[in-house]
Amino acid sequence: MEQQAGAGILGSLLPLVIIFVIFYFLIIRPQQQQAKKHKEMVNSLKKGDKIVTSGGIIAEVVKNEEDHIKAKINEGTEVKIDKSYIAKKIES
Repeated sequence: MEQQAGAGILGSLLPLVIIFVIFYFLIIRPQQQQAKKHKEMVNSLKKGDKIVTSGGIIAEVVKNEEDHIKAKINEGTEVKIDKSYIAKKIES
């Protein structure tokens, strides 16, 4: 009787485990890899690189600081942009 109860619990948990594994490989893992790529891209920015913010502003990097980027939007206008708001680097 105890052996059947143990098999019943295992049988009822198996679909949940399978769903979690599928969820991990389809959603969690790709999101972690994308975040890692974004972090590497932001940390590799250097003076003169062109970037686009998540708000659509195109700017040129002046200085890559610890938690933000100093960027030039046009002559005489420099702004600080939080690194998490940099969408992409424009390849020239």
